[in-house]
This record gives sequence, C-alpha cells and structure tokens, in this order.
Amino acid sequence: MRNNVIVRPPCAFQSADDFAELASDSVLGAVRYSTTPGPPRWEGGRPVLPLHVVRPGGREVVEVWSTEGRPVRAGQHEGLLYAHDGELLFGAGWIGPSVHCGEAARRAYAAAFELVERLGYRTVFRVWNAVDGIAEVHADFHEGRGRALAEAGRAMPTSTDVGVLSGGVAFYFLAHRAHVAVRLENPLGASAQATLLVPETGRGALYVSGGVSGLDRVAAGRGDVGRQLQVALADIAALIGADNLVRHGVGGGWALDDLRSVKVCVSRPEDVPVVTRLCREEFSRRAEVVVFTADLRHPDLLVEVEGMAP
Repeated sequence: MRNNVIVRPPCAFQSADDFAELASDSVLGAVRYSTTPGPPRWEGGRPVLPLHVVRPGGREVVEVWSTEGRPVRAGQHEGLLYAHDGELLFGAGWIGPSVHCGEAARRAYAAAFELVERLGYRTVFRVWNAVDGIAEVHADFHEGRGRALAEAGRAMPTSTDVGVLSGGVAFYFLAHRAHVAVRLENPLGASAQATLLVPETGRGALYVSGGVSGLDRVAAGRGDVGRQLQVALADIAALIGADNLVRHGVGGGWALDDLRSVKVCVSRPEDVPVVTRLCREEFSRRAEVVVFTADLRHPDLLVEVEGMAP
C-alpha cells in the first residue's frame, strides 16, 4: 500500500516474444495460453503455468503478474510452484489427467492452503481452474475442491473454471498478506461474482467474473453469443455498481468502463471476432482485452468474462 491506496498486482497480457525479453526480476508469476499443456515450470526463476487453449496456428498470449520493485522469493511446496514479494503471493499447481480427480483436487488445494498459512498470505482472493474435459470432470473436481475448503475452514474466493484442450487439471491463485477480501453477492441472483480486496484506508481492488447462468437465462440467449454477452455484462455492472457495494457495507463502485485486463472465454472459435468487437465497444480503450476459446461449464454457455479494477 502506497499513499493510502492499494496497489493491486499489476497484470498485463504479452506476446511470447515480449515475455521472453521481460526482466525476470519484475515477474511474480505468469500463465502461458499455449498450444501445449503441462505442469508449472520455472522460467527465469519465476513460476509459469502453461495452459493448452490455443489451437495450431493460433497466437500464444502470456498473462503476466508483476511485482512493483519488491524483492521476490520463490519456492516449491507439494508440487506447487510459487513466488511472493512480501505483500502478494502467486501460486500454480497441476493435478494432471484424470477422469476421477476428486481426491487429487483435494490434496492439491489442501497443499495450497498449507502454503498460504505457512508463508502468512492468508487472504486467498482469486483462483483460476483449467479443466480438461470439464463437462465430465467438473463435478468430481468440484467435490474434491469442496472437501479441501471445508477441511481448511475456508469459503471459496472468486474463481473461474474453464475447459482446456488437453493437460488434465491445473490451477493458479493469488493471495495477499494483509488486506481483507469481501465477497460481493449479485443483487440479480446471477452467476457473476466478485471479490473486493480492501486495504485499511483508500480504495480497494476489484476482481470480477461472470457468464450466463440458469436454464432460463441460457434459454433466453441459446445460440446467441451477443445476447449472452449482453446479459453477462449487465450482471457484472449490477454486481460492481455503487448500489451493490453499499449493500455490502463498502463505499465506491465501478462501471464496466473501469475494468482493466479483461479476459473473455468463448466456447465456439467462430465467435471470437464478434465477441472481440463487442467487447471493444463496451470496455474502455485503456483496457487490455483478450479473447480465448475454451470449453465452458454448460453446453449452452457461450461466453464468460472477467476483469479487474482499478
């Protein structure tokens, strides 16, 4: 925290070539959206998680979480690779290919909770899960993750679960040493979810994701990615707006135009151009917007959106 304002973990999307030229001492951790899967690995002494979401001929993008001039320590714990800078922790794990992955998911998440407790980063405020064969595996994975949460006495932070083309199950997470995480509930009862990372003073940092949920909502936009995107964005706007933050006892509020580092997953490759165009119309020109193809949790779900503010 500087000048009484929280410094959120800087996140940027870079090409593979630009990432290769980036000084490793500025990187806390990274995710490669790539043509190949695998467990997290060390690149320049920092943890990097490859996820297979890019088809042959596609462009690899690297999601880079940076540190702001603080010394970084890195390590390994029960298969997890991690790095931290005294305020923030980036961790990545890999469960591997398995149809019945519940117990492996429980162990992996338990190891993550052991790690944050041991290092003193108790506020786990954002988690991403990448699941090969998500329609078949997700229920088993969800059950195992739920057992780990219950055993650790934790509630699930804001999370995103998407499918990958191969590679089993992988996940990565962010945790903070001091700030409190407030889970925001959607006033519309929709699937959009958010976590507000609150400092002692100053404005917090927001992490939000959402898609179309419920059979009625899916039916309303069945087959229509533009309509589903409109519904998802309306849900997110209601979730992060000032009225909803007041309901949660916190001030401020955001609009879609405030979101940065926007990541969008679509289930059909042919929808990438139209979703990219629509997102460029909805979000600020200052926002980085990347659109990937990924399997989503329901066969009728065509799009999910996530972003960060400020």
